[in-house]
Amino acid sequence: QVQLVESGGGLVQAGGSLRLSCAASGRTFSIYAMGWFRQAPGKEREFVAAISYGGSSTYYGDSVKGRFTISRDNAKNTVYLQMNSLKPEDTAVYYCAQDNWPRRWIPAILRDSASWGQGTQVTVSS
Repeated sequence: QVQLVESGGGLVQAGGSLRLSCAASGRTFSIYAMGWFRQAPGKEREFVAAISYGGSSTYYGDSVKGRFTISRDNAKNTVYLQMNSLKPEDTAVYYCAQDNWPRRWIPAILRDSASWGQGTQVTVSS
């Protein structure tokens, strides 16, 4: 059974940086695409970024392009989200997601076919 544990959230001032981590266990990490989503109060869960199982391909939501970077370390079973130039509108609970299908890279459907972590709160003050 897959387990995803996020860490690294917190309170940061606008313009600052944070790095989120997601440690995965329960199945072979290196054959599953990974992603990050976020959900602000009263809003739907929003796609942030995804990375292919080998790490060679990435895909970003328009609101974070150029500011956030997703990466993974398959030796450590961990995916990261480096967040720079943070804005108050980035405030949300950030969730790690792992595709439930191995060796697949279709970021557009990751939301509908993923296992989820419990989330980590990111708050950006103005």
